[in-house]
Amino acid sequence: MLFLIRIFLLCLLILGVTLGGIIMCLCTLTSKDRVYRLGKIFSKVATLFGLSVEGRVAPEAEVVSQAVYIANHQNNFDLFTVAAVFPKGTVTVGKTSLRWIPFFGALYWASGNILINRNNRKKAIKTIDQVVDSMKSTGLSIWMFPEGSRSRGRGWLPFKRGAFHAAVQAGVPVIPVVCSNTHEQVKLNRWHNGKVIVEMLPPISTEGLKETDVVKLMKQCESQMHETKARLDEELAKR
Repeated sequence: MLFLIRIFLLCLLILGVTLGGIIMCLCTLTSKDRVYRLGKIFSKVATLFGLSVEGRVAPEAEVVSQAVYIANHQNNFDLFTVAAVFPKGTVTVGKTSLRWIPFFGALYWASGNILINRNNRKKAIKTIDQVVDSMKSTGLSIWMFPEGSRSRGRGWLPFKRGAFHAAVQAGVPVIPVVCSNTHEQVKLNRWHNGKVIVEMLPPISTEGLKETDVVKLMKQCESQMHETKARLDEELAKR
């Protein structure tokens, strides 16, 4: 019964947020905070799944005016967990296939997010160049999942370089965001599904870096994020 109630409420929520969100986005086309406002709504949905989400933001990250945010990508629940720390003045960069998801795809496009064709390397590189130009002209930050796809319990997937190229070209720091493990944590027929911690780490400077430094930067971020997730998972396991 609880499973059916949650599914019903989720469907109503998707319809309501999609319609309301699209109207809001169309009425605030010049706003840089459309995704931020939607993120605030989605972060509240975690309670519907019986999840308690704790967001932590490093003080150094709070004062950064523009950055490339990178986060680990586990499953569909990321939409409701990492949203807890989603910053203002930021849009996400996602796969073009997202536009075909019923309801959500239209909202994703209308809120100003950027779609990129990751299956075509030349087009992907060209799009990253366009993203950088957009960052420089608008002052917007971008949020990317460097794994490129949801890991779904397969452990960490290899990082792709796009986010790090964008950070170096734009001359902005990289800010890692790490979510504790949520793989198979949510059971829709269970009232309480435990706690999740989402932590935004201090910014990693790209000042003085060149394209030849991208791989080193990527490995540095990857290592730091692995260590952070292990720490968060261990902290939750001890509670």
